[in-house]
Amino acid sequence: MLIQFSVKNYKTFKDKATLSLVASGYDKDTRENENVISEEKFNLRILKSAVVYGANASGKSRLFDALSFMRHFALTSSKESQKGENIDVDPFRLCSKSEKDPSEFEVIFINNNVLYRYGFEAVSDKIVSEWLYYKPNTKEVELFYREGQKFKIHPKSFPKGSMVEKGKLIRDNALMLSVSAQFNEELSIKVINCFRNTRIISGILEIGYKAYSFSKIKEDEYKAKYLQLLKAADLGIDAIAPASIDRNSLPVGIPSNLKDALLNNIKENEEIVYDVKTLHKKYDAEKRNVDFVNFSLDHDESEGTKKFFYLLGPIVDVLEKGYTFIVDELDSKLHPNLVCKIIELFNSKVTNPNNAQLIFNTQNTNLLSSGLFRRDQIWFAEKNKYGEASLYSLADFKTGEVRKNEAYEDNYIRGKYGAVPYLGSFDSLSIGGKKNEK
Repeated sequence: MLIQFSVKNYKTFKDKATLSLVASGYDKDTRENENVISEEKFNLRILKSAVVYGANASGKSRLFDALSFMRHFALTSSKESQKGENIDVDPFRLCSKSEKDPSEFEVIFINNNVLYRYGFEAVSDKIVSEWLYYKPNTKEVELFYREGQKFKIHPKSFPKGSMVEKGKLIRDNALMLSVSAQFNEELSIKVINCFRNTRIISGILEIGYKAYSFSKIKEDEYKAKYLQLLKAADLGIDAIAPASIDRNSLPVGIPSNLKDALLNNIKENEEIVYDVKTLHKKYDAEKRNVDFVNFSLDHDESEGTKKFFYLLGPIVDVLEKGYTFIVDELDSKLHPNLVCKIIELFNSKVTNPNNAQLIFNTQNTNLLSSGLFRRDQIWFAEKNKYGEASLYSLADFKTGEVRKNEAYEDNYIRGKYGAVPYLGSFDSLSIGGKKNEK
């Protein structure tokens, strides 16, 4: 479960920005039972969902890029790079000082009733610092702290960390967390699993999770849940079936990236699901159901129907396992009412008994008037005239400035909360003809 993520000096975030999933004390009487998870051991109330708004180029997607980079680097730095290879950090480049400073990332998770706080600073050629703390009970314990290639390690709670450090097995461009996990350090593996349990996807680039959703339709349990959701979405689909083929007989012309994704999601001797058949009712002249017609999901269904189907695999997966689901542009191609239903799946105790989380960004202002979110779940990314992005929530405003039941959508559009574009006059432009003269 994600509690908090912070980033500093990465892409458009020059100063530290923090996305917190800790529920505000000011909203305790607003959707508390539906939207909040109670972690009594640590006296925390954790939000099940959050949405990020902002103008184009304000930093909404860059926030998710930062968490995606941290996740990938934590999972792979010990095995996918060699000594001397650069780290793919991207510091804020619109300031002569910050472009030379390290990028910083920190995340807080709860996993199996233990709280973990992990972070690192990096420049392109080395790890500047790295730290890991955990809180098994009431006191936070330092497991290790690193400055360059100097390490302070807890000998009892993190023993294999001492082993890899003494053996000089940690490159200056690799993370202690990743290396120690390779050597079966128990607490490192648990933190690595927290990253694995955080799923981050693009709502626009659908290839990866499309292939995953296709592959899971072969399982009866997933197929039944897919159909339930498709019917609830009122898409006119009465049944679904996989269109399978031998791995050596994929259709000519299938995009190479989809082919690779499909092959990566199956075992050696399994058949590949390259499309899905959707069954629709056929009617006679008197509107009586007389037959059924098979459609191809990829070739006959609308873009919105296809996008919703592609999302079903990840949605069912994270709801079943209690993972954190982060989606850049969730609402792309989807009707606002359908997006609301996806949010409701995560807020509901019935459909989300394992406390999965949904975090996404959007330009869909209708969600602000849906009544699905509390103030502490609504976040904004805003960029100043120097190109520096900041992050804040409605709960950061004083109570008198933003009331619980005010018209969030109208107020946001007219600029009360910031994070909207300040547009110049288009009338004075000379594009496509003579300059408009009044």
